[in-house]
Amino acid sequence: MRVILLAVVYIPFIMAVERVPLIRFKSIKKQLKEKGELEEFWRNHHPDVFARRYLHCFPADIALSVGTAAERLYDYMNAQYYGVVSVGTPPQRFTVVFDTGSSNFWVPSAYCISEACRVHQKFKSFKSDSYEHGGEAFSLQYGSGQLLGIAGKDTLQISNISIKGQDFGESVFEPGATFVLAHFDGILGLGYPSLAVANALPVFDSIMNQNLIEEPIFSFYLKRGDDTENGGELILGGIDHSLYKGSIHWVPVTEKSYWQIHMNNIKIQGRVAFCSHGCEAIVDSGTSLIAGPSSQIRRLQGYIGASPSNTGENILNWKGPTRIIKSNSWANGLYRDQNYNHGVISITMF
Repeated sequence: MRVILLAVVYIPFIMAVERVPLIRFKSIKKQLKEKGELEEFWRNHHPDVFARRYLHCFPADIALSVGTAAERLYDYMNAQYYGVVSVGTPPQRFTVVFDTGSSNFWVPSAYCISEACRVHQKFKSFKSDSYEHGGEAFSLQYGSGQLLGIAGKDTLQISNISIKGQDFGESVFEPGATFVLAHFDGILGLGYPSLAVANALPVFDSIMNQNLIEEPIFSFYLKRGDDTENGGELILGGIDHSLYKGSIHWVPVTEKSYWQIHMNNIKIQGRVAFCSHGCEAIVDSGTSLIAGPSSQIRRLQGYIGASPSNTGENILNWKGPTRIIKSNSWANGLYRDQNYNHGVISITMF
């Protein structure tokens, strides 16, 4: 299966299209499952347990709230694609997940004290001639892990695009095992500015503001199969029309934070089973999951004959390629609308 995901923002540009190769890797969740360690991981990383264990590590004004830690919708336990970027002058290389489900860009700091940072590339601000110290502390909370960092600015290089003064975070504390197991160093968010913390301007907004691409579009080509080194590509500034078949259909963005769209309904074997009066969904390149409200997901699992496992998941013995689930208005498109721009996300699967 090949998947095309694209986002468009309408502003006239005159520069080039840039391609960022993506590498496909085995997700953290799959690694843990194969080792028989997933159940223990979930016990140790439940939001309440996690907050109690690491509460003392965070400053009081940004500490985790015990018992009320909200899980964000994006979860890098299931991320499967990353690419390479560089930060600083001279450039320092990092692998990142390009994530439409968040808006901040961060990489590990040379001053990080966590195990996760020890096993990943770390940014050395003292070796960059273009680094600007921001000084503001921030905390990012994910479904399966939290981190603490310091804000700064520096030159970001993506393919042949050089972004001056890009806001980014240097993580100094990454508790838990989530990022220890990750194949990637950091996260590069492609969501709306309203989703960003520490008043950071997202990377793609900086690219648009600096007129660095031919068209205000970014698109993903995600490949499946055994060729992990050639996992696809992120295209900045255009669309490769040879990578998909048929037409692109556009669906309006309903809230300017995530790439959020409206779904008309969800059908199973031709009948509406969920979302009968319409519901909201987000298009998230940072995860491989289809997520939803717990009660409805349990009903869905019952419909398709999935059985609960001791890891908290439900397992389906798949015996063929039969397609039984259809979500109207989910398959193609997302439209971005802001005071200064418009945009679109489209997904085509074949």
